[in-house]
Amino acid sequence: MKLRKKEYGNANMVGQRIEYLRKQRGIKQKDFIARIQILGCDMNPTSYSKLEGQLRSATDREIYAISKILGVPMEALFEDV
Repeated sequence: MKLRKKEYGNANMVGQRIEYLRKQRGIKQKDFIARIQILGCDMNPTSYSKLEGQLRSATDREIYAISKILGVPMEALFEDV
């Protein structure tokens, strides 16, 4: 598992947890982005990386799609890592 090169920002509360859950499930970032796009969220790799790094806000649609992909309730994305 790759280590994060930059420190986390403070633009959202869910990025670090999303990254943790995605890696725990062994899903590569590019595959995860493809699944998000299939669920109707227009997201590119840079935008997704910024979301995980807490450098940009997450929309309600993105949080909903991500919780579906990870198979967790949306509230689980707000728990501490």
